[in-house]
Amino acid sequence: MNAIASLLGGATTTGDRGHLGVRTMLVLVVMMAAACLISLTTGPTGVGLADLLHYVGGGELLAPRDRVVLEAVRLPRTALGLLVGAGLAVSGAMMQGLFRNPLADPGIVGVTSGAALAAVAAMVLGGSLLAPLQSLLGNQFLPLMAFFGGLANTLLLYAIATRNGQTSTTALILSGIALAAMSGAATGLLIFIADDRALRDITFWSLGSLGGATYAKAASILPFILVVLAVIPFVARGLDALILGDAAAYHMGVPVQRLKRITILAVAAACGATVAVAGSISFIGIVVPHLLRLVIGPSHRFLLPASALGGATLLLLADSIARTVAAPAELPIGIITAILGAPVFLLLLLGKAGRTATGGL
Repeated sequence: MNAIASLLGGATTTGDRGHLGVRTMLVLVVMMAAACLISLTTGPTGVGLADLLHYVGGGELLAPRDRVVLEAVRLPRTALGLLVGAGLAVSGAMMQGLFRNPLADPGIVGVTSGAALAAVAAMVLGGSLLAPLQSLLGNQFLPLMAFFGGLANTLLLYAIATRNGQTSTTALILSGIALAAMSGAATGLLIFIADDRALRDITFWSLGSLGGATYAKAASILPFILVVLAVIPFVARGLDALILGDAAAYHMGVPVQRLKRITILAVAAACGATVAVAGSISFIGIVVPHLLRLVIGPSHRFLLPASALGGATLLLLADSIARTVAAPAELPIGIITAILGAPVFLLLLLGKAGRTATGGL
């Protein structure tokens, strides 16, 4: 990471962090643009960079089939990947700041487990007990079930952990573990009674995928991602202050309780929406903020927007790999993010352990 910092300008002192953060975000913008090009030109149909340039130039030389592939498949898929990756990474960075723990991720507030339970219920019971609701909602049945399941779990967790107007971080973590266990048990029971078709749907959904992306799906989660991005200027300073603890942050003038409420609800909305349309995608919310924190430091003023750019870039690249390695078949994207993220995460942990053992030298 020191090499990356040197490449970005060599700023290593605290006073230079702001300039390094700006330069890092500029580099990430370029990387995200490159990832978009890769995403738009990757796939089994053979629509490449030249076809994309023809399309941008007006499309006169583009075959009708290639135009359909770009407009109906790859453009909405790229847009959805940008939104999902940005939402997951920013949510992870916010959770790490709120809990003062680099291992924290959006799952700690119950979004993932609640969304998974509701989605599995939709797939298993959609043809029986929930058939009227499925008939009413149509294609939006599964996404809406997952979203409201994640949001309901988060609101329940927040109610349990709040006493006399104060939310305990410790109570949030412990209650989150308990609710995740209960949701997992209920999910297991539904899987036990599921038929073969539902089991296949559950397996693929649980591994995450951008397959079946449409403009409607991208538009459906856009407001929730905009919410979590819009609160960045209002929570960045408070999350920086929370590093010193709740009491110290309060005496610095930070409305700690309001900060926790806004952060948790924003994360719940963003992650519930992303899980609803893309399934469970791991490691984006942990690895991206952690890597960027090593480069630009802990200031959330730069870390949060940089995480949005980095998460969008990483997810698009992972999706491009998922469409390539087994073409024309498509691997679930959750497998790719786990393969890419787990080794990086282990290296980060080993490096941190090594620095601790040597006294930080």
